[in-house]
Amino acid sequence: MGRVETAEEVESPVKGVAVGSYPQHHHPPHPQPVGRPWNTGLFDCHLDQTNAVMTALLPCVTFGQIAEVLDEGEMTCPLGSFIYMLMMPAVCTQWIMGSKYRGKLRNKYGLVEAPYSDVVSHFFCPCCALCQESRELKSRGLDPTLGWNGIVAQQQQYGNEPPPAQAMSK
Repeated sequence: MGRVETAEEVESPVKGVAVGSYPQHHHPPHPQPVGRPWNTGLFDCHLDQTNAVMTALLPCVTFGQIAEVLDEGEMTCPLGSFIYMLMMPAVCTQWIMGSKYRGKLRNKYGLVEAPYSDVVSHFFCPCCALCQESRELKSRGLDPTLGWNGIVAQQQQYGNEPPPAQAMSK
């Protein structure tokens, strides 16, 4: 009778690795989202109905407000609104600007890129994405409807220091 080979003795398709040492079911781990969760969900537009209606009718204005706050007044609301409005009829390319500023907001506050990527959120649900971004800023004390100068004035009124880029000189 012949001798029975053990799993270690069976020739492996990978030279030098015994057949029995292969993992039986290797599934790559699903990467966990990196960052903190948003304060509200992507589809929670009903939480700020005024903003939801404004964004549904004039998404360019909501984008302009968000851009002004994130750029700390460097880009004004009218300019941001105009750029977004110009991109809308141009093969619906406004998602490019929207996703860029969504990424900027996420990076500023360490937010997770969820439930979808920035591009997917702005390509398929631009109004929902803009509403979520506006709510996020508002929840952090930066109400986009006030504009950057209004936010700075409000912070000075309540004794908060102005943001570093807007420090007052004597």
